Amino acid sequence: MHNKSFVSFFAIIFAIVCLYQLSFTWISDGVEKDAIVYANGDETKEKRYLDSIASEPVYNIGIKQYTYNECKSREINLGLDLKGGMNVTLEVSVVDVIKAMSNYNSDEGFRQSIALAQQKQRNSQDDFVSLFGQSFSEINPEGKLASIFYTPELKDKINSNSTNDEVLNVIREEVEDAISRSFNILRSRIDRFGVTQPNIQRLEGSGRILVELPGVKNPERVRKLLQGTAQLEFWETYENAQVIGFIDQVNAFLKTTVASDSVENQVADTNQSQPTDSIESGQQDFISDLAANESASELASDSASLSQDEFNRNNPLYAVLFPNINQSNQPNSGPVCGISSVKDTAKVNSYLSMPEVKDILPRDIKFAWTVKPYDPEGKFVQLVALQITSRDGKAAMEGDVVTDARTDFGQFNGVPEVSMTMNAEGARQWKRLTSDNIGKSVAIVLDDYVYSFPTVQSEISGGRSQITGNFTINEANDLSNILKSGKLPAPARIIEEAIVGPSLGKEAIDSGLKSFIIALVLVLVYMIFYYSFAGLVSNVALLANLFFVFGVLSSIGAVLTLPGIAGIVLTIGMSVDANVLIYERVREELLNGKGLKLSLSDGYKNAYSSIIDANVTTLLTGIVLYVFGSGPIKGFATTLIIGILTSLFSAIFITRLIFFWRLSKKNSVSFDNRITRGAFKNTAIDFIGKRKIFYVISSVIILIGVGSLVTKKLNYGVDFKGGRTFVVRFDSTIENESLRNTLSDFFVDDDGLKMFPEVKTFGDDNQVKITTKYLIESQDLNADDLVMNQLSEGLSQYGDFEVMSSQKVGPTIADDIKVSALWSIIFSLLIIFIYILIRFRKWQFSLGAVAAVFHDVLIVLSIFSIFYGILPFSLEIDQAFIAALLTIIGYSLNDTVVVFDRIREHMGLFKKKDFNELVNNALNSTLSRTVNTSLTTFFVLLIIFLFGGEVIRGFMFALLVGVVVGTYSSLFVASPIMLDSTNKSKKKEK
Repeated sequence: MHNKSFVSFFAIIFAIVCLYQLSFTWISDGVEKDAIVYANGDETKEKRYLDSIASEPVYNIGIKQYTYNECKSREINLGLDLKGGMNVTLEVSVVDVIKAMSNYNSDEGFRQSIALAQQKQRNSQDDFVSLFGQSFSEINPEGKLASIFYTPELKDKINSNSTNDEVLNVIREEVEDAISRSFNILRSRIDRFGVTQPNIQRLEGSGRILVELPGVKNPERVRKLLQGTAQLEFWETYENAQVIGFIDQVNAFLKTTVASDSVENQVADTNQSQPTDSIESGQQDFISDLAANESASELASDSASLSQDEFNRNNPLYAVLFPNINQSNQPNSGPVCGISSVKDTAKVNSYLSMPEVKDILPRDIKFAWTVKPYDPEGKFVQLVALQITSRDGKAAMEGDVVTDARTDFGQFNGVPEVSMTMNAEGARQWKRLTSDNIGKSVAIVLDDYVYSFPTVQSEISGGRSQITGNFTINEANDLSNILKSGKLPAPARIIEEAIVGPSLGKEAIDSGLKSFIIALVLVLVYMIFYYSFAGLVSNVALLANLFFVFGVLSSIGAVLTLPGIAGIVLTIGMSVDANVLIYERVREELLNGKGLKLSLSDGYKNAYSSIIDANVTTLLTGIVLYVFGSGPIKGFATTLIIGILTSLFSAIFITRLIFFWRLSKKNSVSFDNRITRGAFKNTAIDFIGKRKIFYVISSVIILIGVGSLVTKKLNYGVDFKGGRTFVVRFDSTIENESLRNTLSDFFVDDDGLKMFPEVKTFGDDNQVKITTKYLIESQDLNADDLVMNQLSEGLSQYGDFEVMSSQKVGPTIADDIKVSALWSIIFSLLIIFIYILIRFRKWQFSLGAVAAVFHDVLIVLSIFSIFYGILPFSLEIDQAFIAALLTIIGYSLNDTVVVFDRIREHMGLFKKKDFNELVNNALNSTLSRTVNTSLTTFFVLLIIFLFGGEVIRGFMFALLVGVVVGTYSSLFVASPIMLDSTNKSKKKEK
C-alpha cells in the first residue's frame, strides 16, 4: 500500500482532533449533571447553579482553560426536535417600508399598486419591489413613481425627473438597508434574551430571518420579543366620563344596524366566560348595573328584566365590551372606557372602525388595548381612550428620544419597572407633556398596545421616567431589551414557526438512541456473520466512521436533528456498501486462484471505480438537498454528506491498513465461512430475457398509482398548503370527530363561519395531530397567541392535555417550499444525468439511470397516495418526504451505478460477447453486493421505522419503500432500458 505512513499519520491526527472536539460535549454534560444533582429537581435552582459557574474554568488542556460557557458553545448542538425549543422564520414587511418611504402617500393608484403586488406575491417567486413596479405600470402606465417618492427624506436620491427604474432601485436599496437593520436589532434582542446557543441568520435573497432558540419554554414571550417593532409613543388621554356617553350612542346605533342573530353567535362564548372574581364588583351583575347607569338611561327601564341572551341581542357593543363603572354605577376615573374578553377584541375593533361609528365618536379620539390582562386568568383586557393632540394625528411624543432603558424595582413597592433615559429634546418634550397633564393620565404605548397609563402628579424634568404596569421580571427585562435595542424599521412578522416541547424532545432522543443502537448492533453482527474476520475489520472501520462523523459535526458547529440521526443511521447501512464492494472483489480474485496479498491489492483496485461513482452520485444528491432544504432537512443532508466522506476514508484506508498490518504479522485473513462461502456465485438468472414481464409489472403499478394520484391525490402537509399543526397528548383516548366538532366552535372566521380542523390520531390513541387554517392569513401580531388561546379552551373540555409540538407555515412560504422542492428534484435528476454521461460516455446509461429514478419516485408517490388514510401512521407530503425522495434517488443511483460500472468493465473485457448476455452476466456478478447492501440498509431502516418514534415514521416508510423499489429498478428497469436503447441505436447505425 503506497503512502501507508501518511495515511496512518492522517488517521491519527484526524482522530485526535475529533476527540478534542467531542471532549467539550463530555465536559459540559458533566457540569449539567452536577447542576441536576445540586438542584434536586428545582429548575430555578439548577439555572442559578449554571449561571454562577458560567464564567468559571471547568476544563484544562495544558495551559489553556475553558469556562462552562466556552465548553457549551463548542459541544454538539442538538436540534429543536431533540432538545425542545422554537424555530421561527420572520419576514420583514417590505410593504411597510415602501409606505413609509412615500410618507404614507394617499394616492389611489399607489394604494392599488401595493394591493395588486401583494396579490401577485402569493403565486410568484419575484421580490416584492419588482412586483410593485409591475403593478404600478399596469394600473397607471403613464404614472411616475417620482411623484410619490420625491419626499424631503429622499430628495438627495430622487428628484422630479427620476425614471421609474431609478426610483425602484432606490426603493430596493432602502428595503435592503431596512432588512439589514432589522437583522442587527433582532440579533441584539436575542443576545440579551438569555437563551443558550441561539442561532439567528439572514436567509439571503429574501427579506427573511431565521431564528432558532433551543430550550425556550414560553413561545408567547418570544413572539412579542421578535415581532415588536419598538414603536414607543406617549399619548394624552380622555377621561372615562368624557367617553362613556359616546360609547352608549355607538351601542344604540349598532342595535339598529347589526343583525341580531350574528350577535347571538358572536357572544355565545362571552356569556359563558364572563368574569366573576376577576372583574370589579361594579361589572359582576352587568345588566342591573347598566340599568342604573345614568349614561345608559334609555336602557334603564327594561334591562333588568331581560335575560342575558336577550340583552346581548339588543346591545351588540355591550355584549362584547363591559363599561368601566364603579360600585355606584358611575364611570371610573382614568382613561379606561371598557373591558373585553381577549377573543372579543377583534369584534370590538371592527365595530369602532365602522365609518358611521367614527362619525359618532370625537374626531380626536383613538382607542388602544392594554398589553397586560386585567384579570389573573389572563382572559380580559382594558380599552384605553387616547386623545390626538397634533395636526398630523401622531402621538404627543415619540420614543426615538429614549437613549437608554433598564429594569429597576419600585422604590416603595419593589415591583419590577422599566426606567428610561431621554435625550435633551426628549427631556424638554416630557417636561411640557407632564406639566400640561397634571391630574390626568399619560398613556405609554408600545406597538399600539398600552403598557401603562400613570396619572401625572407633577411636572417631570431631567429626562428620566419609569414605565410601570405590574410587570414580572421577565416582562420588564424584555421591554427594556426592546427599547434598548432600538426600533425596527418595519414590522417583522412570523411566517413560519415550529415549536417542540421538552418532553417530546426527550422522547425523540430516547427513541432515536434506541433505534441507533439496535441498528448498529444488527449491522455489526451481520457483517461478522457473512464475512468472518473481514467483517470484524469493517466493523472497526464503521465505528471509526461514526466517531469521525460526530467529531466533524462538533467541530463545524452543525446541528444534530432527529432526521440527522436518521441520516447517520442510513450512513451506517450505506457505508457498509463500500466494504461489500471491496470484499466481493477480493473473493472473486481468490476464486480465480490468486494469493491473498495480490487478491487484496487487486480487489481494492478494481472496486475503486464502483465505490467512487456510487458515492459521488449520493453525495451530489446530498448537496442538492442541503442547498434547497431548510431546518431539519438541512440537518439530514449535513450528516449524510459528512457520513459519505468519512465512510469513504474509513472503508478504503482504515480497513486496508488493518489488513496489511495483519499480513505483515504473517496472520491469516478470512472473507467468508462455511455458510457464506460460494453464496451468489455461479448464479445465472435471466434478468434481460424476462425484462418485458417486469416492464408490464412496473407499468401496471404506475398506472394504478397515477389513477390514485388523479382521483385520491396526495395528503399535503402544512409545508405545502400553509396552516397550523399541533401534536397534542391527552391522559385518555380521544374521539377525533368529537374533538373536531368542539374545536370548530372556537375556530370561527370574521364572517361567523366555523372552520373545521383536521384531527388525526398520531401514534397512540391518546395523541392527535390537529391541522387548521384558522387565522393563517391574519396580519395581527397577536394572531398566534389568539389561536393558541382558542385551541387551549377547546382542548380543556377533554381533561388534561399537553401540546407536544406545533408548526405554522404561512401561505407565501408554503408556495416557496413547493417551488423549492420541485426544483430540488429536477436539479438532482439533471446533475445525475450529466455526471453519468461524463463517466460512462454513453447517453443510454444516463437514460437508464434517470428512467429508473423517475420510476422509483413515481411509485413512492403512488404508494403514499394509495395508502394514506389506510395505514396507521402519517403519510403527509412535506419537507421530510422531499428529503426521503432525494435520498431514494441517491440510493437508487448508488445501486444502478455499481451495475453499470460492471457492465462497462465487461464491455472492455469481452468485446465480442453478445451485449444481452454481457449485461445479464454483469447483473448476476453484482447480485451478491446488491442483496447484501439492500438487506443491510432495509433492516437498518426497519429498525428506525419501528423504534424511531412517530415523528419520523412516515419519513422512514418512504425510505423503506424506496430501498425495495430502488433495488428492483436497478435490476429490472435501469439496465433493461439502457440495453434496449443501445440495441436500438445499433440497429439505426447498421
